[in-house]
Amino acid sequence: MAAPVDLELKKAFTELQAKVIDTQQKVKLADIQIEQLNRTKKHAHLTDTEIMTLVDETNMYEGVGRMFILQSKEVIHNQLLEKQKIAEEKIKELEFRKMYCENKTNKQANKTKKKKLFCSNQ
Repeated sequence: MAAPVDLELKKAFTELQAKVIDTQQKVKLADIQIEQLNRTKKHAHLTDTEIMTLVDETNMYEGVGRMFILQSKEVIHNQLLEKQKIAEEKIKELEFRKMYCENKTNKQANKTKKKKLFCSNQ
């Protein structure tokens, strides 16, 4: 009777270990993406801060691929604000996804611990 229980526990711990490794990889990836988005957001903010010091009628060139397009200050300012907003939304989404993965793994670990306690009590 003990052998099937031991095999069941071993299988549960193996599954848990695989899920923990998978979650750790997902969390690391999310951290890297969050860091990159924070850099993008900061770059857009600093660029916008510098642009706002210029006269309102100033025309600027926006880099697009291998060419530059003449744009007004207002258009560039709006694009930078939109870039910051999109980065912030993606950061929130990644943080939520990261938290979800961690909670899911913790729940699985708790189930495995309960199973171990239940089997050891029998």
